[in-house]
Amino acid sequence: MVEDDDRIRRALRLALEDEGYEIDEAPDGEQGLVSHVRNDPDLVLVDLMLPGISGFDLCRELRKTSGVPILVVTARSDTHDVVAGLEAGADDYVTKPFAVKELTARIRSLLRRTSPLAPQPERLTFGSIEVRPDAGIVCRDGQEVGLTKTEFRLLCELAFHPGIVLSREQLLERIWGYDYFGDARLVDAHIRRLRTKIETDPADPNLIVTVRGLGYKLVP
Repeated sequence: MVEDDDRIRRALRLALEDEGYEIDEAPDGEQGLVSHVRNDPDLVLVDLMLPGISGFDLCRELRKTSGVPILVVTARSDTHDVVAGLEAGADDYVTKPFAVKELTARIRSLLRRTSPLAPQPERLTFGSIEVRPDAGIVCRDGQEVGLTKTEFRLLCELAFHPGIVLSREQLLERIWGYDYFGDARLVDAHIRRLRTKIETDPADPNLIVTVRGLGYKLVP
């Protein structure tokens, strides 16, 4: 947990420990990076407004070497922060002020959906992309592509239904595991990130295409 406010950090630590989690704290981004290397956590909780290295930059640094699930904390009405946090590599977000029950629900959901996939077809191929669901591997032109766990599950969900349009609501339910707490920005931001990694031209995608007013589909 990377949070610069001592009172908030202490309160959250106690609340999360009551839920059975083991917490390692960091008051800023620099110490957060050190803690990540030292502890190899199952999930990172990041406040976006941090001294020194911002929460946005911390997400980007973590994404250079790790697919660890990242849950960011942001202001309730700041849409820009939400989108920027997701674009920086976060998997989900919670807005201030929030109830501990909402936070723990998001943590449980995020940990569930980033756990290994159930056995699936050995490999799926479309265009220059090869997906090996069981092994957690995606290759483009024979070279492995680094995806976060959420990006990987999103790609697999689309690949399991080639040519079929999946709505944002369906993807929220299947990948994020909830619909009330989520919103379309989660799906759109992850689709954009996924396209930058597997599309030849992310600005003009031909693998994961948008079906206006309906959702997204993977073109086999």
